[in-house]
Amino acid sequence: MKLRPAKITGHLPATVAWVIIAAATLVAPLLLSTPQVIIYVTIGLATMVVAGLSLLMGFAGQVSLGQAAFYGIGAYSAAIMAVHGWPPLLALVLAPVITAAIAGLLGIPLLRLKGHALAFGTLAVQLIMLAVLSETPSLTGGAVGLSGVPTLKIGPIALTGYRQYAYLVWVVAAIVLLVSRNITRSRPGRGLRAMATAPSAASAAGVNVVTYKLRDFALSAAYAGLAGGIYAFFLGYVSPDAFPVMLSIEYVIMVVVGGLGTVSGAFVGAAVIMVISQVLSSIGSSPSLPPQLPNVLSEGVYAVILIAVLRLMPDGIVGLSSRLAKRVGSRFGAQRGEGGQSVEADVTVVAASSTADEPDAPAREAGAKPVNR
Repeated sequence: MKLRPAKITGHLPATVAWVIIAAATLVAPLLLSTPQVIIYVTIGLATMVVAGLSLLMGFAGQVSLGQAAFYGIGAYSAAIMAVHGWPPLLALVLAPVITAAIAGLLGIPLLRLKGHALAFGTLAVQLIMLAVLSETPSLTGGAVGLSGVPTLKIGPIALTGYRQYAYLVWVVAAIVLLVSRNITRSRPGRGLRAMATAPSAASAAGVNVVTYKLRDFALSAAYAGLAGGIYAFFLGYVSPDAFPVMLSIEYVIMVVVGGLGTVSGAFVGAAVIMVISQVLSSIGSSPSLPPQLPNVLSEGVYAVILIAVLRLMPDGIVGLSSRLAKRVGSRFGAQRGEGGQSVEADVTVVAASSTADEPDAPAREAGAKPVNR
């Protein structure tokens, strides 16, 4: 028998980190100003959308450039139902269901495409959605938008303030991240990983590739639809201008920056890109600068960020942090293990000598019966 030094598992530091993040999330709305709370809510909504896109891109290997379309479908579904007299909470619950159903129908022909063809196909879905929203004023309000969305009520509580929505958004975001974490660690999650790596091999191993792709596509759309439904009640107004093509590209950049194939990368990527977006908007909105500068500046900076991340840390911020933490942990463990190497060697020698004195010890260790001599 050989005794090995104890290894640092890292579960305790990770748990402490999540507890600190949860506490900070609860305290933040009380300390932030109203404009900052709005940004805080926007980060939470983006986290939900990016969590679904991360499942689609990082685990299923499917690229989507139309995730903002499903975000808009969820927002308009909740807004239309609430404006026409449906209970707001029921409208919010049905928004991701409707979005997932539409995504499932669209995914049947779309997911037959691969690579760039699929990306452009999802982009076409968003362009079609924007055209439909603008050309149906009787239902969606047209290019002007749909106003008069009633207040969201959860039981006797009516959400009338930005801070109340901040708590709602982050509770829902935490649930979404937890569901995503459980999915990635389940058998379907392993099937998604296998499918993203080698679809033919996954199919030969019993993974229904077509069904897995369609379900993952619908689930990612449901996340976006849920975020869109909350967004509609948060602002009380929706319009096609809130769901541009650039928003879908921002979501893709958030996934890459946070880390493909990571659950926490959705939060990290959303927070980093949203903060950068707000900084760029404040820089480019100076009265002495041209009005189109914020968009041009954002596109240029996003391109630089995307190239830098793909070149320097292709597994994103979370992947880089994980590798650094493992490296530090291994060095720390090696330093702690240096003092125990002599003890380990002594135990090994004693164990070897004790087994050498017993001729039938190897047989017993292997589970066989000793030989009668």
